[in-house]
Amino acid sequence: MSNLSVDYEIRRFQAAAKDDPAYAESVAWMQAVAFGFHDARRSDERVDKSIELQRTDRRVMTGVYQAGTVACHSLGADVPVATFGTMTKTLNIGFGRLLDARLVTAVTVRTSHRRRGLLRRMMGEDLALAREEGLAMAALTASEASIYGRFGFGVATSEQSVKVDTTARFRLNHTPVGSVEVADPRVLLELAPEVFGRLHRITPGSIGRHEFYRQFASGSVSRDGGEDPKVKVALHYGPGGDVDGYVSYRFAGWSSTPYTMEVVDLVAATGAAYLELWQYLAAIDLVERVTWEEAPVDDPLRWALEDARCVEASAARDMLWLRILDAKQALEARHYPADGRLVLKVADSLGLTGGTFTLDVDGSGAAVTAGGSGAPDLELDVAALSAIYLGGVSPVTLAASGRILEHTPGAAFRAARMFAVERPPHCLTHF
Repeated sequence: MSNLSVDYEIRRFQAAAKDDPAYAESVAWMQAVAFGFHDARRSDERVDKSIELQRTDRRVMTGVYQAGTVACHSLGADVPVATFGTMTKTLNIGFGRLLDARLVTAVTVRTSHRRRGLLRRMMGEDLALAREEGLAMAALTASEASIYGRFGFGVATSEQSVKVDTTARFRLNHTPVGSVEVADPRVLLELAPEVFGRLHRITPGSIGRHEFYRQFASGSVSRDGGEDPKVKVALHYGPGGDVDGYVSYRFAGWSSTPYTMEVVDLVAATGAAYLELWQYLAAIDLVERVTWEEAPVDDPLRWALEDARCVEASAARDMLWLRILDAKQALEARHYPADGRLVLKVADSLGLTGGTFTLDVDGSGAAVTAGGSGAPDLELDVAALSAIYLGGVSPVTLAASGRILEHTPGAAFRAARMFAVERPPHCLTHF
């Protein structure tokens, strides 16, 4: 068994500028992340661009480095065997309230160094640091669904992929109130953050976007590196002439069957803008199908169509995972649409926020009392509490699954009413 304190060293640092002597450390960290996610070896230009984006977001890079002898001919001790990235953005927790959250990303452990407690140590230390900084919530998006539940993360939002038939079958029961015009993709470098900001403020589950998205939506950078010259952009103008939505998209090529347009990013701050951007996409000449990988599960488009079967949707998949770091602070930050009282017994294997919490909600707001020895209404772990926090997962469902123990009959349904949000939660930000 490896001795972590002897065999490994953990370092945390922010991405360095290219003229900084520490820049090589950032490059080696990026190399390890690319290896962990099976990316092709990145060009120097792509690495430079990636680090520039990370500097803009003030990301913190954590690496685990071999402290002892490194095997001959293997990657050097300067390349971490495990990586862990963090940044802080806002999370919409319903009813227009934004809560700062620690975002976890770029988690990798080199195959030859697994099962040595490296991920548990990085995760435990970073979540504890976030709580010490006063943050009540952490979030991530998971490449593998079986890893993060043991660290207290629960699935809070889902998404789906859609293929939309835009032939003559596509007819919307909607009368336009605005207009859509084609624009130079580069206008999104200025407009995208503003339009997304409007959507972010009204969408539970939305995470504030990092710098990559502004560049990505405009075609200035692609997921594979470099610019994407195929990207086209259309803007939606509301009744007052303001831009309240946009879609960036690209043609899949003449070899696609049927001819297909792929949505790169679709952001609409109003229901009308959403439907009218779809009307625009459906009207593009020669195209018979539009695909989108990040569609909401509760999609208004299906209900607005005369023939809902125009939309072929994949099974819903987990998107945003949340992890409450401070139960009292997180519960008091929310608005609750129904009054009530709940006594919650919360288990936390990392020891960050376990205990019994009494949530009292009335017309004056929410108050949480920690401690007490009374019988709980609901008993659950922090992953389950994090899952129901945004109302996207029903406590009744989790009680039926055994994830929540209902000690007071009807308490799960009471919790479902109290934790409801004003619209289905959805997260458009991958990280």
